[in-house]
Amino acid sequence: MMGINLYGYDWTLPYQPGRWARSVSPQQALEIALTNNAAISYDQKDQAPYFHYYDKDGAEHVVWFEDARSIRARYLLGARLGLRGFSYWVLGNEFPQNWLVLQDMFTVKKL
Repeated sequence: MMGINLYGYDWTLPYQPGRWARSVSPQQALEIALTNNAAISYDQKDQAPYFHYYDKDGAEHVVWFEDARSIRARYLLGARLGLRGFSYWVLGNEFPQNWLVLQDMFTVKKL
């Protein structure tokens, strides 16, 4: 079983031990990128999208989140490892792409 997060994190830079990141849904991450005219990049090693932006106070942020590409990569890894299923953390965050990728790649059995 593989646990999959349906959220991302908005980190204020530079990182400081003890400082928490704000949790964001994939949809919120896209809205932040659009609002701040931030270009979204994709890290091939980590198989995850991210972007940088500056807030109204001039603080730099980096946001890492999930998208259809990153979820597909996790599903492919689970299949390659012979895992028998996936579980989700934080259901309720807007992320409709996840369900489309899941239905495209697998036969869903609800228990």
